[in-house]
Amino acid sequence: MQLLIPLSRDGEPLFRQLYSGLRKAILDGTLSQGQKLPSTRALAEQLDVSRTAVLMAYEQLLAEGFAVGRAGSGTYVSRAVERRSRITVQDSAKVTLSRFGVAASRAARSIHVPSQAARPRRYDFAFGISDIETFPFQAWRRILTRCARQTRVAQLDYALAAGSVALRSAICSHLRRSRAVVCDPEQVIIVNGSQQALDLIARVLIEPGDKVAIEDPSYQGTREVLRAAGAQLVPVSVDRDGVDPDRLPARVRMAFVTPSHQFPTGAILPMARRFALLAWARRHRAFIVEDDYDGEFYYEGQPIESLQGLDSEGRVIYTGTFSRTIFSALRIGYLIAPKALVETLTAAKWLCDRHTATLEQETLAEFITGGLYERYLRRVRRRNASRRRVLLDSIGRFIGDRAELSGDRAGAHIVLWPRRHISETQLISAARARGILIYGIGPYHITKPRRAGLLLGYSRLTESEIREGIRRLSEVV
Repeated sequence: MQLLIPLSRDGEPLFRQLYSGLRKAILDGTLSQGQKLPSTRALAEQLDVSRTAVLMAYEQLLAEGFAVGRAGSGTYVSRAVERRSRITVQDSAKVTLSRFGVAASRAARSIHVPSQAARPRRYDFAFGISDIETFPFQAWRRILTRCARQTRVAQLDYALAAGSVALRSAICSHLRRSRAVVCDPEQVIIVNGSQQALDLIARVLIEPGDKVAIEDPSYQGTREVLRAAGAQLVPVSVDRDGVDPDRLPARVRMAFVTPSHQFPTGAILPMARRFALLAWARRHRAFIVEDDYDGEFYYEGQPIESLQGLDSEGRVIYTGTFSRTIFSALRIGYLIAPKALVETLTAAKWLCDRHTATLEQETLAEFITGGLYERYLRRVRRRNASRRRVLLDSIGRFIGDRAELSGDRAGAHIVLWPRRHISETQLISAARARGILIYGIGPYHITKPRRAGLLLGYSRLTESEIREGIRRLSEVV
């Protein structure tokens, strides 16, 4: 089980912070009655704290009746605890829809909704792909087969546009634990990958000519969706800490950001900037689209809670995908919509393609609720962490101070910035001649880049391939 409990090293004792976080999760239902708590060792490792602090927190929970211990089994949430009403985001922002959004909203009141190419190089530092060697395909096939056999005839008809109820609940529970997202299952909309989520948001909220802030550099899919919607792009440069809220312009409709692992530079937006970004949205009555494309992967301490979880006005639309964690062909993503936009975005989804494939949704729901997804993520994190160490050690050994690094604290790729001025095209061509595939950061810029940068993914390379690949790359840089 993955739990996100914000901790401060300068505040009250850690065990009290742990106790308060667990107590809150029990009372608001994040941890359900009778649910088994993580072992003290596992939680200490997960939160990067001493096991003693966790033991003291558990002892306090046991003493106050929030938890019960079972000899030889573990610690469980007490069934006698009375849950309090869940605190949800208060939506007070006024929403102005595009012409497409108005049409979709009207449709919601009238329609009836029934119940890559081969890569020849051995040393391919590809990024943005999942670790398919680690994925438990046998378990996935068993669940898929069972769901297919148990499917009733009625389930083969058109399904809910917003997605499977079971999957929406599973995603909601997972995100509340692991990413501190504040939502109800009704706010989760299942889409065909995060690209469709971006398209729906643009259709519903952007009119031709609207100004939209976007990180520079940024994901090409976001940029092209906005251009197709007729938006006027306002590029905002990023630094080592991500987008700077002080650089965001006034009078823009919305801002598209990747705060957990900025794409493509890999910067992680600090907490202070997250609050400043929300304050900017509040002042200018703007919306923020938070693309959490690989927030599941982090390697130093615990991740910063999501921007959506800090939002108190319903101004953040949160998107995510399983393409980076499971496999891209699954084509299942999700968006967490502010309550004021749920109906309209669901109707827009219906107008696009009715609904996402049902059988795969049911399979994924069982994969998550059965605990297989979180166990798989732990394996991938450990494996990625090991590869990351080898990559960083190899860069230090073979390249040294000839280049800088960014993006190495999270995700599954880093950016190598050569210190001397050199053409990205020349670097990529010279590396290819040595059997290495690397990728330039230039195509992700909206304005002209000031320096060359190389994106190096490591999720599908062995440790020996990483070492040899970097050794060969050192001959080029």
